[in-house]
Amino acid sequence: MEHTPVDYETVKRVIGSYNLPDFGKATIREVVAISGQLEQETKTEFIHMEMGVPGLPPAQTGVDAEIEALKNGIASIYPNINGLQALKEEASRFIKAFINIDVAPEGCVPVTGSMQGTYASFLTCGQCMDGKDTILFIDPGFPVQKQQITVMGYNYVSFDVYDYRGEKLSGILESYLSKGNIAAMVYSNPNNPAWFCLTNSELKIIGEMATRYDTIVIEDLAYFAMDFRKSLGKPFQPPYQASVANYTDLYILQISGSKAFSYAGQRIGITAISDKLYHRAYSGLTNRYGGGTFGTVYIHRVLYALSSGTSHSAQYALAAMFKAASDGTFDFVSEIKEYGRRAAKLKEIFTRHGFRIVYDLDLDEPIADGFYFTIAYPGMSGGELMERLIYYGVSAIALSTTGSCQEGLRACTSFIKPNQYALLDERLELFEKNHPIPSPKP
Repeated sequence: MEHTPVDYETVKRVIGSYNLPDFGKATIREVVAISGQLEQETKTEFIHMEMGVPGLPPAQTGVDAEIEALKNGIASIYPNINGLQALKEEASRFIKAFINIDVAPEGCVPVTGSMQGTYASFLTCGQCMDGKDTILFIDPGFPVQKQQITVMGYNYVSFDVYDYRGEKLSGILESYLSKGNIAAMVYSNPNNPAWFCLTNSELKIIGEMATRYDTIVIEDLAYFAMDFRKSLGKPFQPPYQASVANYTDLYILQISGSKAFSYAGQRIGITAISDKLYHRAYSGLTNRYGGGTFGTVYIHRVLYALSSGTSHSAQYALAAMFKAASDGTFDFVSEIKEYGRRAAKLKEIFTRHGFRIVYDLDLDEPIADGFYFTIAYPGMSGGELMERLIYYGVSAIALSTTGSCQEGLRACTSFIKPNQYALLDERLELFEKNHPIPSPKP
């Protein structure tokens, strides 16, 4: 039995109590629960890298606007299901300022975070046309989105884009879309968990394929403008956040307040539906609802059934943050660059102790340092590595749970504290000593 920072027998007992046949398939919440229980029982500080939760203070601009709205009695009034008009207008302006795309205010719809936005989008897309009942995931991706598909009883297919970057993306998309059953395809950009960023040429391929096969693209921009290799924080000036919206009219953008504005607790975001898609009538929607367009069904049928609107006061907060960002008085990108600084330090520590970065390149360019990064260790599967690191007080999730075909872990930078860099270095030094990397055969 090896010497580990967290008591070996306690870890073994706690993990066993969760009755997980394959620890590598543990959900984010299960890993959080296990690491939290061990931290409490053993009084050993854990380095938590499993949860993608903002680790910075919320934007004060939003807090002040929400407090003011609450003081004015807004909590007693149901929000308009279409959304606060000021928020819709500021969302449209924000999209123009930072993506350089025109989306009418009517298509900018408040949602209780991108989680609800994607759920409602999947649900509506899957009802548009008979025979188009499957969602295509360009993986790796956010595991809970597949859970959403399972909850609503839809079908999904997926592929790991690791081996299909650049022009190769065209062929793999063709193989799926040509079957005629794909209602929508979804991806995140920057990517959760791998943090690569699809290039404009790749987004053009996705957009052109979507138009050719009449398939809706759901672009999850949860980590808006967080490709810190580029100066994306200047409103109405290039460079802009890359988006498929430049290459097709069949798109839905999910813009979250959670990460860019550190406003996760209030569950607020925007679903932005392209003008053309918003006004398009689909036979499936007409048959089911008796009429309406994609946009009106999305709002007045699906969202209304799900929540009857989005937190009223939080809409005032998001409107204020969008306005300040577009006015140039709130440099939200500079504030969240802290995640990039943390990632650079963490990656240096991991790689110095024998780990490698799994998703390391955007074609021929090193990926950005940001909210997430991916790690692997020679000779270990992702599940094995995840379990072994628990004994060293380091918790992360296996890439296999994200749809990735690569062996390794997703690590999040958001909860890292200043004192933990030295602690991580010390623990990984012991890990490396206890798990020596075999010398390559001559």
